[in-house]
Amino acid sequence: MESVVIFDSPGKGRGLKAAKEFWAGDVIFSEASIAAVVFDSLAERICHSCFRRQEKLQRCAQCKFAHYCDRTCQRAAWPEHKVECGAIKAYGKVPNENIRLVARVLWRLDKEGSMVSDMQLTTLDELEDHINDMQEHDLKELKVDVHNFLDYWPRTSKQHLIDDISHIFGVINCNGFSVSDQKGLQAVGVGLFPNLCLVNHDCWPNCTVILNHGNQSAVSTVFHSQQRIELRSLGKIAEGEELTVSYVDYLNLSEERRRLLKTQYYFDCTCEHCKNKTHDDVKMGGKEVDGVKPSDEQVKEATDYCFQMMDKMDKARLNGDYHEVSKICRDCIEKTEPILADTHIYLLRMWSTMSEVKAYLQNFEEAAEYARKMVDGYMKLYHPNNPALGMAAMRAGVTHWQAGLIEIGHGMICKAYAILMVTHGPTHPITKDLEAMRVQTEMELRMFKENEYVYYSMREAALKNKPMTMLHEPRSVEEGIKNLFHRK
Repeated sequence: MESVVIFDSPGKGRGLKAAKEFWAGDVIFSEASIAAVVFDSLAERICHSCFRRQEKLQRCAQCKFAHYCDRTCQRAAWPEHKVECGAIKAYGKVPNENIRLVARVLWRLDKEGSMVSDMQLTTLDELEDHINDMQEHDLKELKVDVHNFLDYWPRTSKQHLIDDISHIFGVINCNGFSVSDQKGLQAVGVGLFPNLCLVNHDCWPNCTVILNHGNQSAVSTVFHSQQRIELRSLGKIAEGEELTVSYVDYLNLSEERRRLLKTQYYFDCTCEHCKNKTHDDVKMGGKEVDGVKPSDEQVKEATDYCFQMMDKMDKARLNGDYHEVSKICRDCIEKTEPILADTHIYLLRMWSTMSEVKAYLQNFEEAAEYARKMVDGYMKLYHPNNPALGMAAMRAGVTHWQAGLIEIGHGMICKAYAILMVTHGPTHPITKDLEAMRVQTEMELRMFKENEYVYYSMREAALKNKPMTMLHEPRSVEEGIKNLFHRK
């Protein structure tokens, strides 16, 4: 950890600053978790060792709860799962994910001490738990979790004070990091990374965090590399500059970001983008045509209508009625698109949802049109190397590729690849997939330019034999990478 230094950040408490100069894509530090668990809702679909999503998993014969890809993953997980396995059997049921994570953390600390790694910059005791800042209903939930934890914790394990147990719950509540699946497209669990907890927030950060699962495919667990988070630079960082990440999505208005940060992380954001309300005007602005803008009343009316339609759209999505979602989005877009700017965050959400639904319904040409509008809007708002922009460009590129719009599709995929090379690095599975797509679309583009008729004939034949399918992707771009830290 010679690349970073702990310092007192004005108004923020402790933070990290660069001990040397960094450039875009540099890994500032990587860190393995003290402990990590799979979400309760995905316990039977995600491997509890490597966090891969698999159709068929093998269940632990003892506790009947933990699931693994195969015996290799089970052997790799056994040193950590052994005590947990006995505790679940003795308890008679499986506690929630927060209790399971606190138990794993305490078992690890009892075994190895407060510093589990030479690279660890801080102990968990030194991290803030914000229990005194919690609202009454959060405190009630905390007390219930502590009570259930005491029932679950084995009598044969080292006993801990209630204050110490509560502190770990509080630290996880504020600083638990969402662990993604192998492709990095969906949060499937939560882990605790002490060094990452020291990195402060900024709405326009100079770093991003990704999870790298390493190599988990070797037959022998000896050759497995550690699952770890990587703090990566988004651009040039000077020596002595504070390292920051964004805890919330920049697409929110400054007032909403400050509300979320106060509610979830108990601090008031004082970054320049919040103080100056940067981009708030264009995020809620009207569409200018030939120098003429709609009135404030028209923009407000269209914004309110979008807000109402989003509520209906979300309910239809929960019911799995994608045709109804499509109808709601289309009606909303037709009514508000002539009035709202192409950077209006509600209109962007409608385009994003419409693109996703149309792709799901195999209407790729229409999906590509909305995806292109979405990416164009994101490019005017997000940092050029924001991972959400990279994911959106990837989705748009694949959609254009599926629609047969090879030139735009290849351009979008190249753009996404350039961004994700910075935010995810060349060894991440999703970057490797994008590299394969880039090569494939480049080859197809050359064929298209040489002879369009032959290209479309071969494409049509290929589609008849094997229909193209969308990559597994987040339910929405906003849900993909908007929150760095897990909340209960």
